[in-house]
Amino acid sequence: MRPLADWLSEYGSSHRNKTNKAIHWVCVPLIVWSIILLFWSIPVPQFLADTSLNWAHVAILLAVIYYFFLSVSLAIGMLIIFWLMLLASAIFVKSVSFPVWIAGLSIFFLAWAGEFYGHKIEGKKPSFLKDVQFLLIGPLWLMHFIYKKAGIRF
Repeated sequence: MRPLADWLSEYGSSHRNKTNKAIHWVCVPLIVWSIILLFWSIPVPQFLADTSLNWAHVAILLAVIYYFFLSVSLAIGMLIIFWLMLLASAIFVKSVSFPVWIAGLSIFFLAWAGEFYGHKIEGKKPSFLKDVQFLLIGPLWLMHFIYKKAGIRF
């Protein structure tokens, strides 16, 4: 597995423009949340129907396991962010009167439109076109800036 520093450096090389970075601070979390909503929308097997578990929990678990291999510290930070997004999702799901997948898909496409606009400004293609793992690195890249600002080692 590649070291975290390599992933962050390569991801950062196509995210140097201030406007593109600002767009990523908005759109990456929205994309992550939209994916949580989409996974939340998938019906669970009957034996899980009476629990609060859903496919979003499985997707988050897999992402956090991947993050733990890269950085235990950042994985813990992402776990907190995912928990907050799950909490927001639970509140959202209970408060809307339309299918949640519609909101998830709408947010997903709008946020990706923002991402591609940011990369047009940047003049570089999104990193995930080179390696799909960069879809998981984007949120970690943002988290590493938060850690740097807070003086937390990663």
